[in-house]
Amino acid sequence: MELSMLKFNEQGLIPVITQDLQGRVLMLAYMNEESINLTLETGKAHYYSRSRQELWCKGETSGCYQYVRHIAYDCDGDTMLIRVEQVDVACHTGEYSCFYNALYASGGDIADQSILQTIYSTIINRIANPKEGSYTNYLFEKGIDKMLKKIGEESAEVIIAAKNRSKEELSNEAADLLYHLIVVLVEQGLTLKDVYEVLEKRHAR
Repeated sequence: MELSMLKFNEQGLIPVITQDLQGRVLMLAYMNEESINLTLETGKAHYYSRSRQELWCKGETSGCYQYVRHIAYDCDGDTMLIRVEQVDVACHTGEYSCFYNALYASGGDIADQSILQTIYSTIINRIANPKEGSYTNYLFEKGIDKMLKKIGEESAEVIIAAKNRSKEELSNEAADLLYHLIVVLVEQGLTLKDVYEVLEKRHAR
């Protein structure tokens, strides 16, 4: 990577937008030359903290590492964009993305592409940090047989809703089915990316 193409500010920093491999924006941070070089050397995202005045590796304390897969810079050379394979969640609050507060929404198309990943990450987070009263933790305590039973039940509910021609009922039951399907994917060690890759191959036919 040719660092001479980058324009650092007076503090020697450059803003960095971080996306996951599905294109969802995870966070905005800053890098300097040293953190960029560390990122390139290790393959893990390293940033520079303006408040602590020090370098930091994303996930060093939480385990939520970001494995860098692509780095680009904009037409002016004063902003970077990196795409990462995000482990668990990106935000310290436990949310998948730092940008979870909606200021304006006009149709929900942004949420459409990210909500499945958010659910997946929340399930992973529940496993790592069990929460009292969590239905997700309950399912994992009961095991795969309970999960598969719920898949069967929710599938039947989807069929009934469709036969009833009820859009509201069908959307609710479909949401339940998708949630339980993601639970099974997590239990089996699969990711949404595994499913997306199959869909992409089929779409190309």
